[in-house]
Amino acid sequence: MKIITKIGIGIGIIMILYVCFLYFASYSNGVRAGELIKFSHKGVMFKTWEGEISQGVSESQRFVFSVQDKEKQVIEDLNNFQGKMVKLHYFERYKTLFWLGDTKYFVTKVEVQP
Repeated sequence: MKIITKIGIGIGIIMILYVCFLYFASYSNGVRAGELIKFSHKGVMFKTWEGEISQGVSESQRFVFSVQDKEKQVIEDLNNFQGKMVKLHYFERYKTLFWLGDTKYFVTKVEVQP
């Protein structure tokens, strides 16, 4: 019984460390520019902010992103800049986390392009 408890605790600690790694570690960061064509608050159990910019003519040149709830200024800016050319500063996580958004890309800053 003692060994099973230790194994269970070990597995629990490994799972917690894995989720912490996915949340805090970023795979990459960068900037993308394009026309903001969609931004919405969606979901059934977990409401997340999702958006999309068009970087060209074809469907394959779209950048789909998420915004965390704590980024109040970014959410406000994206709601105001609908249909305009924007530059998005973002970071990429290793995997998607369903309670934060549908994508691995999370926008941290928005600038309007002239």
